[in-house]
Amino acid sequence: MSIEQWWPRLSPETQRWLTEHNGEPLPAEVLQEITGVGGEPTSDASWVGEQGPDGLHLSDAAVDWVEAVANGEDPAPPA
Repeated sequence: MSIEQWWPRLSPETQRWLTEHNGEPLPAEVLQEITGVGGEPTSDASWVGEQGPDGLHLSDAAVDWVEAVANGEDPAPPA
């Protein structure tokens, strides 16, 4: 499932965390909510970035998408 499909299903608190901490690794509780509404992250999902020692990151395209949403824009889905 793509970010624009699961984003509206997130709680306002999680959406706020993602916009305020855009580009940071996803904490366990944020990732848990995302997987609860959007399914497990797969390597071919456009929103999935690198998995580092500090956790999973959103892809660059997803970070840009979140930034656009935070700015009140209606962005195209990440490629």
